[in-house]
Amino acid sequence: MDKQSQPPNSKRKELGLSCMLNTEVGAVLAVLRRPPDANSFHLSTAPDDTIDTALLQSLKSLRALVFNPPQEWRMLDPLIYLSPFLDVIQSDNVPAAATGVALSALLKILKLEVFDEKTPGVKPAMISLVAAITACRLEKTDPFFEDAVMMKILQLLTEIMHHSASALLCDQSVCVIVVQQSVGRRDLLQRSAMYTMHDLIQMVFSRLPEIEARDGDGASESEVEDADLNGYVDSRYGIRCVVDTFHFLCSLLNVVELLETEGSTLQTTEEDIQLFALVLINSAVELSGDSIGRNPKLLRMVQDDLFHHLIHYGACSSPLVLSMICSTVLNTYHFLRRFVRLQIGAFFRFVLLRIATAQGVPLQLQEVSLEGIINFCRQPTFIIEVYVNYDCDPLCRNVFEEIGKLLCKHSFPVSSPLTPLKIQAFEGLMVIIHNIADNIDREDDSTPSEPYPVEVFEFRPFWEDKPNDDSLSWVEFLRLRRAQKRKLLIAAYHFNCDEKKGLEYLKFSKLSPDPPDPKAFAFFFRYTPGLDKNMLGDYLGDPDEFHLQVLKEFTESFEFSGMILDTALRTYLETFRLPGESQKIQRILEAFSDRFYEQQTEDLFVSKDAVFILCYSLIMLNTDQHNPQVKKKMTEGEFIRNNRAINGGNDLPREYLSELFNSISNNEITIFAQSSQSVEMNPSRWIELMNRSKTAQPYSLSNFDRRLGRDMFSSIAGPAVAALCAFFEHADEEDLLLECVEGLFSMARITQYGLAETLDELLASFCKFTTLLNPYASAEETLYAFSHDLKPRIATLAVFTIANNFANHIRGGWKSIVECLLKLKRLKLLPQSVIEFEATSPTSESSVNFPAIDSKFGSRHSSVMIGSFSRFLSIESIEESLSLGISEFEQNLKIIRQCQIESIFSNTSSLPEDALISLGRSLIFAAAGRGQKFSTQVEEEETVGFCWDLIIGITLTNIHRFPSFWSAFHDHLLAIAQFPMFSPVPFAEKAIVGLFKVCLKLLGTYQPEKAPEELIFKSITLMWKLEKEILDTCSEFITQSVSKILIEFPANLKTQLGWKSVLHLLSITGRQSETYEQGVETLIMLISDGTHVSRTNYASCIDCAFSFITLRNSPLEKNIKILDLLSNTVSKLVQWYKSQCLELENNFSVASSTSNSSFEENSFKGYGNSLNIYMNLFIKLGEALRKMSLARREDLRKHAILALQKSFTLAEELDFTPSNCMNCFNLVIFAMVDDLHEKMLEYSRRENAERETRGMEGTLKIAVEFLTEVFLRYLKQISSSPGFRAFWLGVLRRMDSYMKADLGEYGKSKLPETVPDLLRKIIKEMKKEILVPKEGDDLWEITYIQIQWIAPFLKDELFPEASL
Repeated sequence: MDKQSQPPNSKRKELGLSCMLNTEVGAVLAVLRRPPDANSFHLSTAPDDTIDTALLQSLKSLRALVFNPPQEWRMLDPLIYLSPFLDVIQSDNVPAAATGVALSALLKILKLEVFDEKTPGVKPAMISLVAAITACRLEKTDPFFEDAVMMKILQLLTEIMHHSASALLCDQSVCVIVVQQSVGRRDLLQRSAMYTMHDLIQMVFSRLPEIEARDGDGASESEVEDADLNGYVDSRYGIRCVVDTFHFLCSLLNVVELLETEGSTLQTTEEDIQLFALVLINSAVELSGDSIGRNPKLLRMVQDDLFHHLIHYGACSSPLVLSMICSTVLNTYHFLRRFVRLQIGAFFRFVLLRIATAQGVPLQLQEVSLEGIINFCRQPTFIIEVYVNYDCDPLCRNVFEEIGKLLCKHSFPVSSPLTPLKIQAFEGLMVIIHNIADNIDREDDSTPSEPYPVEVFEFRPFWEDKPNDDSLSWVEFLRLRRAQKRKLLIAAYHFNCDEKKGLEYLKFSKLSPDPPDPKAFAFFFRYTPGLDKNMLGDYLGDPDEFHLQVLKEFTESFEFSGMILDTALRTYLETFRLPGESQKIQRILEAFSDRFYEQQTEDLFVSKDAVFILCYSLIMLNTDQHNPQVKKKMTEGEFIRNNRAINGGNDLPREYLSELFNSISNNEITIFAQSSQSVEMNPSRWIELMNRSKTAQPYSLSNFDRRLGRDMFSSIAGPAVAALCAFFEHADEEDLLLECVEGLFSMARITQYGLAETLDELLASFCKFTTLLNPYASAEETLYAFSHDLKPRIATLAVFTIANNFANHIRGGWKSIVECLLKLKRLKLLPQSVIEFEATSPTSESSVNFPAIDSKFGSRHSSVMIGSFSRFLSIESIEESLSLGISEFEQNLKIIRQCQIESIFSNTSSLPEDALISLGRSLIFAAAGRGQKFSTQVEEEETVGFCWDLIIGITLTNIHRFPSFWSAFHDHLLAIAQFPMFSPVPFAEKAIVGLFKVCLKLLGTYQPEKAPEELIFKSITLMWKLEKEILDTCSEFITQSVSKILIEFPANLKTQLGWKSVLHLLSITGRQSETYEQGVETLIMLISDGTHVSRTNYASCIDCAFSFITLRNSPLEKNIKILDLLSNTVSKLVQWYKSQCLELENNFSVASSTSNSSFEENSFKGYGNSLNIYMNLFIKLGEALRKMSLARREDLRKHAILALQKSFTLAEELDFTPSNCMNCFNLVIFAMVDDLHEKMLEYSRRENAERETRGMEGTLKIAVEFLTEVFLRYLKQISSSPGFRAFWLGVLRRMDSYMKADLGEYGKSKLPETVPDLLRKIIKEMKKEILVPKEGDDLWEITYIQIQWIAPFLKDELFPEASL
């Protein structure tokens, strides 16, 4: 053919359609005209005379129209060519074969899209097509061919919904198509119908967003319900169709209830229908998404009908149905959870949690319920949202907490092997833990992590679900409500014990204002679980005015709209036990009647009294029907007669009373309900839930917050830790052990946020699995268990990994870690880097590079750490290692190296103070042997030394903040010293060595504060006082340390305690022959240099010097040098005195210019007190020299007196007031001469002691001469003292004793030769001004008399005037 003669594409297509129609019409006519064939089983036909002539004529007319003239089919009314086929389908006399061919023709017309949505007349055509197909007649059909025809009908209906013009179908047509698929058929056809129906549901609900866009956001519920029927039929299908379809799907769930009395053989079928309905509902929800939430009618059906069925059948269904129900609720959660908050909570309470915790439930059902719970928990935001929406609402159950504790309970094993249910529950628990850890520990999270505790400081109505001001953020408000909820439970406990205490606690906890608010009490009674219902009923029925107000508020918290009377009464009486006293019952029923009358939806009751009377009647009926002691039961007629004319003189409807009677008779009102009774979802409770949902806040879509995450975990922390540890104990497979370790690390990440006690509990538990803390196992048994069991090695690595990465948050857990460390030390498994740990040494690297993880690490770090555990698990077994030449010991040591124990202590500089103090406490108590058992003394010494090495190591590492933690360390040392069975050796010995290392480190650099120095020397003093023998055993080390301090760092010693301790230890340890030389040279260097001798350490220097001088067999030249140095230090005293006077004078001159006289007087007194310090130091020196004058060696005694004489000479510029002079004589000079005199007499009474006696006599002579010299030098000051008379008599008395000294067998004393000359000097000097006869003064007379007794021969010489 020539190209020009070919038709264009459009005409070719139209021609093809014409040919197709012609063929299909011919096929139908051929089947209709075909003669009957008895052998034909598939094509049953009828003779022409039985076929409607009009039917044949319409087919022939269509055939004539097909080609003449050529048609443009898309612009032609589809009914023109569809009607003949539709007539065939609807005809009663047409054989099945013809019906099948006609259906095939229609299917081909739809697939080839002969018409579309723009074709004129397409809408009536589509509606007629649906009507004809759904009314298809199969009167002349053999059973074998019927299924084939029905299959074509299903295909055709599906194709109709897929056709582009299906959007023009009316709501009724679509509903007919959907419902048509539920007609009962044989199995194979039924399955095909189900598949078709599924396809139709998907098409309908996938168009819901499109329908919304077309019709707007959806008509209101009233508009949908009040739609005109004609308009409904003629309009394009839309929301109404979707609503009716969804209603039909919900009704399929109720098939069991409708057919449950027809025999048990149909049970499987009904279950299949339920499953099919759930599949369709899931598809509808998945495809329509949140569009359902924008249509009030659809949303109400989901909230009410759907969830009511799901909860009802979920609680008593098979595992398969329950699994599908869980999927349905989960899909609803994803798309509609904002609108079904209370319904989701009820599903968990009455279905999942109930099945999982109930006794006698089949195991398969429990597994399904657990799997359903776990699937919810796997959703990224579920656990935080369920915590926010339920656990933080005082009016709701703690859904998250109940889920967490349920999983803990089911995963807690009591024996091995682990059951699948326990493994499943444990995996669910880990899902929750990992979810919290990953969200609480996000690196990009800027939310605050504190404060941890939440306190209720003021009254805020706990029943209000929105903050009434802007003072609280959203998270703070949630945490406050959670705290209120906890306190409500505590108040409930107190209320059950004592009503008054419980209500007082409400006020104390700011849950009720003061004076109390009836509404607060009412909501406490209404929504707090666990209250004693007996006590609650008695309280509500009390006649007190306040109790009546509480009763009114309590009753108004109920929503009775939509309930019939008995349902409302059941709901009301479930919350408390109706008291037995009639007056109390009356008050309670009156309150109920008022509330029910106000909320009745129909004007059935004309007054509150009618409600009240009928309530009383129902209570009596309930007792009559269900009390076994009542033999003759009330009949329905009697009940109706008893309630005549109670409604304002009129009768209530008989049907209403009959319904009440039957309800009470069949279902008892639990008037005496107890809190322990099992609670089920009944119709009354569901109506109440729906009423609450109208006013409750929608489901809150929440983001994670660290504070909420911490609170979430704390609510299940105890059971979670116990479950994890028990599961690890009974697990044997490596995968399960590894999962436990993952959970351990996730819990540790969570505990960073104020849950240190939980982390300590984790560590203490896992340390037990290391086998290192078994007190009954020997070292060999422990080593064998550690070597041949994977679990102890995993536990050990896990414990030290946590110690490395979460050390900042460990408190009491350090005790267990230290105990493991010490056991490893005894087993000789500690790397050398730990044993020789020093603060300044770098951390040694182990052969396996174990990841160092920040204290706050996310899931990425956690996976890296688990990867390291996988590498650990792949380490060769002991047997394989031995075959490779690696010993068992080396293998174990290799594992311990991976723990990187040394880094725990080398990184302590970053520890917070609490953690550092806790670590130090554990080490100190371990060093003291607390909880330790030592087999040998060597083992004890090694353990104590190792502990002190670690203590000193971490102290030196943290030397920059020494005062902040050492005070606590010192308190621990004090506590140890008070242990009843504490043995200070070798504890104190190791401690003193370590403490001096710290001391040298502290004093090696300048410390602006005095606290570090005082703290370390307090501890040093405490240690050597615990066991003074250590000063001998450690004398060499102490002397070296002290000498280093005094020689290299004397300028850094600032405190009196420091100087006193150093010099005291130098004086004690320097007594040893090995240390004397170094000690005395150090002292001599310190004093001779003089630079660092100060008012602070002057007295200590004197004590130290005295200690060295008094040593036996000490070199004389050293002692003499020390004496000379001491006497020379007086010039330092004078210097300090002068500078102090100058400073005080300057200060006083400034102060006196602005102050009054009384202030000046007080200032003088204060200045005088401050200057006395120098005189006291001088007296201190004098006393020391006075003691040295009693030394055994005569040369030393005489040099001591000479040094004392020199000291007084240098001290002339000090403040020698009369009182100071008297003190010097009394404490130094008089004491010295008295001691020398007594010593001399003592020697004189000994045998063979003439040399000692004469030597002491010579020393006494020098001392008396020294006395005379000092007396004359300060005579003026002394004589002005009020006590001069007694003082002078004391001098004369001593002179008299010297004159009469008796040396016994060693001859006469030489002192009488010296004393007269001294008396001459003294009296001659005194007679110039002091010793002069005066009226009223007997000094001269007394002196004259005393001289007559002492030396009569001096009387005339000294007192010539007396002889006149």
